Amino acid sequence: MPMPAYPLYCYTKNCKHEAEYKIAARWSDGLQSELKTYGLVCADCLADWFWTARDKHKRCRLAPGETLEPPGVYHLERGLRDQKLQRLTDVEERLLSHAGPADAPSGV
Repeated sequence: MPMPAYPLYCYTKNCKHEAEYKIAARWSDGLQSELKTYGLVCADCLADWFWTARDKHKRCRLAPGETLEPPGVYHLERGLRDQKLQRLTDVEERLLSHAGPADAPSGV
């Protein structure tokens, strides 16, 4: 099913921008896999949500046979399913090299 025709807004409270990115991690139970969504965010809120997702990932408990990759940044594109979203590893590398969770502002 394609993305809805209505705009998707950033998950940050009081943010009025449309979401440009999906913060998500590939999850599998060994039979099926999907992207576990941590947030849909705008460019201004990306760093906060990225670090919040990374922190939540560290605390996640998995059942036997489950796998969960570290959260990554995906470009939202109307009409594409999760499996077709482009992962932005260059954006992730930039975020990982410039700040850590303690440096990221809160507000997510």
